[in-house]
Amino acid sequence: MTGPAEPLLAVRDLKVVIGGRHILHGVHLDVAPTGVTALLGRNGAGKTTTVRGILGLVPRTGSVLFDGAETVRLPTHALVRRGIGYAPEDRGVFASLTVAENLRLAERSGAGRPAYDLVHELFPELKQRAGQAAGTLSGGQQQMVAIARTLLGDNRLIIADEPTKGLAPKVVSEVAQVLERAAEAVPVLLVEQNLALVRRLAEHCVVLADGRTAHQGAAAELLADSAATRRLLGVGRRRTDGAGPPEREHTMDRPPAPSSAGAAQGTEAGA
Repeated sequence: MTGPAEPLLAVRDLKVVIGGRHILHGVHLDVAPTGVTALLGRNGAGKTTTVRGILGLVPRTGSVLFDGAETVRLPTHALVRRGIGYAPEDRGVFASLTVAENLRLAERSGAGRPAYDLVHELFPELKQRAGQAAGTLSGGQQQMVAIARTLLGDNRLIIADEPTKGLAPKVVSEVAQVLERAAEAVPVLLVEQNLALVRRLAEHCVVLADGRTAHQGAAAELLADSAATRRLLGVGRRRTDGAGPPEREHTMDRPPAPSSAGAAQGTEAGA
């Protein structure tokens, strides 16, 4: 009988201090080599800072093992070359450039032939809209561009930070399909507050609280435990036992989504 697979990404005692302020106090997390691992927590828990610490975008200490190799002292560009793709919270799409031009900018020299076949197989709509200005796309379509860029360079891990933030419910469903297809090809570390999306996509989860790891385990087990989700995330889940009124399963400390799919994106408070 074989044991559990070694994590693709293993973070240990990750600490971040910015401007004299301690943001992360020792985060521990594992990202599985397949599927989706969700990074959860209330606003200000340190989720985005954790991602930025993993990527070397902020000063950090601790250990960040990627495929068994220590990377905590490497600059961001070296991590990118090792195969970590990043879809940032604000998507980072160049609005005045076409879809094709946005994708072309993500090509990496020395990384082999860009994986356009995979991108067009997963996202045929991007091929159809290759000549369209990215700024005229819907929020869900822009998220397709952001995730497609991470797939072009033969990456071994995708980090998607709040991909549904600020999107209308219909567009959230579209993005969920995008992530589901992407995760079939490359493992994903998903920073998300929409628990319905996490329930649909994630096999594993890590919960942060006050810059520390508060929980790590199977996503289904956590989301099935109403007391734990209330304690760790501040939300409940729908009752299925008929005992009393249903509890709402929504998002963690997030305002309702705006009616426009192209609404401006915010930032994670205190993270």
